[in-house]
Amino acid sequence: ATQLLPAQLETDSSPEDPPLVSPTVKLSDGRHIAYRERGVPKAKSNCKIIIVHGFGSSKDMNFQVPQELIEELGIYFLLYDRAGYGESDPNPKRSVKSEALDIQELADQLQLGPKFYVIGVSMGSYPIWIIYLPVDYLRRLAGVAMVVPVINYRWPSFPDSFTREDYRRPLVKLLHWVAKYTPGLLHWSVTRKWFPSPSVMEEKPVFFNKRDMEALKKTEGFPMLTKERLRERSVFNTLRNDFLVCYGDWDFDPMELTSPFPQNQNCVHIWQGYEDKIVPFELQRCISKKLPWIQYHEVADGGHLLVHYNGLREAILRAMLLGEEHHLYRPSADKTVP
Repeated sequence: ATQLLPAQLETDSSPEDPPLVSPTVKLSDGRHIAYRERGVPKAKSNCKIIIVHGFGSSKDMNFQVPQELIEELGIYFLLYDRAGYGESDPNPKRSVKSEALDIQELADQLQLGPKFYVIGVSMGSYPIWIIYLPVDYLRRLAGVAMVVPVINYRWPSFPDSFTREDYRRPLVKLLHWVAKYTPGLLHWSVTRKWFPSPSVMEEKPVFFNKRDMEALKKTEGFPMLTKERLRERSVFNTLRNDFLVCYGDWDFDPMELTSPFPQNQNCVHIWQGYEDKIVPFELQRCISKKLPWIQYHEVADGGHLLVHYNGLREAILRAMLLGEEHHLYRPSADKTVP
């Protein structure tokens, strides 16, 4: 049953901290997951969509959609704080499977019905891969969209000769090793004055392209990645554990999966920016070539913050719910798919 109790977070709280006010559900393992609802009332909706936020974000992420479109399609949105984020309890046993099961329990307890959609953003996409496995969760999915989904270089199907040329690969491997084996050193380093702050990183084009920079002016960026928040051990632990699971060893290879929707080949979508400096478009194309049942959309001038671009959220919804394709969001003929 839905509860209106505050989540029991392990935070360095102070008397001045605001009270937790979001509604929560209690999961089978005793943890609480906080959520927020938007769009048309659930009982009157034609489609229910769960949105899974990315690294350093929360259920309060910006996913603004014109009210006219919401009413036209009858959309109910459910956004929630993943384990340890925002007002949700941490999960010391976090795994790819546990992240997917949290979505399933949330859908069950909020009575979303026999069918619902899921949109995963950036690192919030990794729990979605497991839903393609033969579990009960799968039979309830009407469709999926992954927006700039992170790439795990440990997936066996990636050709080593191909990923070896990606400068991000050694950086991710090094950071994963440091996070796994020397967490104290990592926590110390990210809170030092000489370590670049997220506000500085947001301003440097090494991380974001021109459209990303414009989007950052209208969004909160990454509120959990400030030095002040990272000093809180619970915040650091949440981010560290999320990173370790995302880039760790999985017990399955997503690129060996078969279509979870054999009767409808237009239910799974990946949205990627050609100018994304965090997730390489080359690997996304590799995935979509290996899994041709995935509908691949590429934005020529898009960076990593696609979900914040004007018009993109509407395009994502129309493609997932109506099967509509926009001619601008496909790989152009002069960009070869690996």
